[in-house]
Amino acid sequence: MKAAVFHGPKQPLKIEEVETPKIESHEILVKIAACGVCNTDMHYIDHGVPTFKKPPLILGHEPSGIVEEAGAGVKNFKVGDRVLIPPVFSCGYCANCRLGRENICFNMIMLGNHIDGAFAEYTKVPAKDCQHLPEELPLEESSIIADAISTPYHAVKNRAQVRPGDSVVVFGCGGVGINVVQVASAAGASVIAVDIVDNKLDMAKKLGAQHTINSSDKEDKALLKEIRTLTGGGADIAIEAIGNPKTIELASAAVKAGGLHCQVGYTHHSVPMNAGRLMFREIEIKGSLGCRPVDYPKIIEMVKTGKIQLEPVVTHKFKLEDIDKAFDLMRKGESLRSIIVF
Repeated sequence: MKAAVFHGPKQPLKIEEVETPKIESHEILVKIAACGVCNTDMHYIDHGVPTFKKPPLILGHEPSGIVEEAGAGVKNFKVGDRVLIPPVFSCGYCANCRLGRENICFNMIMLGNHIDGAFAEYTKVPAKDCQHLPEELPLEESSIIADAISTPYHAVKNRAQVRPGDSVVVFGCGGVGINVVQVASAAGASVIAVDIVDNKLDMAKKLGAQHTINSSDKEDKALLKEIRTLTGGGADIAIEAIGNPKTIELASAAVKAGGLHCQVGYTHHSVPMNAGRLMFREIEIKGSLGCRPVDYPKIIEMVKTGKIQLEPVVTHKFKLEDIDKAFDLMRKGESLRSIIVF
């Protein structure tokens, strides 16, 4: 089969012929229909973030496809089923799994990190956490539910616990942040979207943001003043979806006394925090990682009923041979979500 193989940082992915995986009894072999291109993949390629499995490794952790083969012990899938593959597989028995926090499983296995991923014609995965995709949903575009939709859902619903009427400011309207906007809007929040690209802010408006702010030409104080004016003193919740130290600082400063900062974007840099302000104003800070398996059926239902949209967010499609073009677009900030289609 053909696959885009990662050989190490600062190198383009190489299209190679590799052996089609052979499954074990608890696994399914999936013929990939599409796989989203995520900023996490770019961290491995551009920034040298290490993978658990040393290269060569097939990246890609946001796939959908058709079951090609099911192991003897698999009861919930059969050949021909449409399937959504989550980025992370939980063990089901560690302390966090038993507490219902499978997204931070102590023994997690991540697709395209611990094991070969889905920038390939076929991939094998444990069947346990995979999800059935209804016929009503488009098979290719639904790939982004795996991460670009589910990660914002977990952040908004479980970590930030957004309620109707909350004011939510979202820093960053890229592939994850744009879906934070639409999930928070679907949850009944009044959303302010902040970014430096007008096209992304226009999309945020279409997906439910009440206000948008282009911060490219604003001083920090002016930006915070505008947010406080729009929210009557500060947002109830700020969600940072970039992983930029400056916007992480701004997110904490943008919330009111008693407010919440939810951190979704990843950075390996240290970020200074005003501890006195955090203490005196009782500001909460929560991290948010991925999504629990139990939440995927709810997300899929929200897509079915139109509360969450896929097509506007999938801005580009590429063949496997052109995968590096997808990463170039991401580097330039010109895409929301690109998908590789097979």
